[in-house]
Amino acid sequence: MKIRVALVSTLLAVSGCTTLGKSGPSASLTPPAGSNASGGKVGTSIVAAMNGGLIGGSIGSGLSDAEKRKGLEAEYKALEYNNSGQKVTWKSDSSSHYGEVVAAQPYRVGSQDCRQYTHTVYAGAAGVTARGTACRNADGSWTPLT
Repeated sequence: MKIRVALVSTLLAVSGCTTLGKSGPSASLTPPAGSNASGGKVGTSIVAAMNGGLIGGSIGSGLSDAEKRKGLEAEYKALEYNNSGQKVTWKSDSSSHYGEVVAAQPYRVGSQDCRQYTHTVYAGAAGVTARGTACRNADGSWTPLT
């Protein structure tokens, strides 16, 4: 029974993925205009569209705003640019906090790409992991499903 409830919940969450505009197959996982796939800083508006991502939840408690920003940029980069299973890492400039984000294989919901992903935040040797799903919008931003 628990499996059935989890399956229905997952299907409902994924069905909430909607497109905000037209996007064709050629737009699939294509970097948005003006972005830098080589590791540069991600635009503020694209990161803001992630609505805090996974790091905005309980795994981000105790992190500074700058650390949360680095974690959110890592989430975006993992979703937008990396192959399934590849890690995107981030590290604080001023503390022992660091993390890694790993996105799974993209899948289609209508005309929109979605990906499951994990984000692990470490404070020293102890790590806390959160899991989530995000769908890519026509403007290149990603919206986490809640």
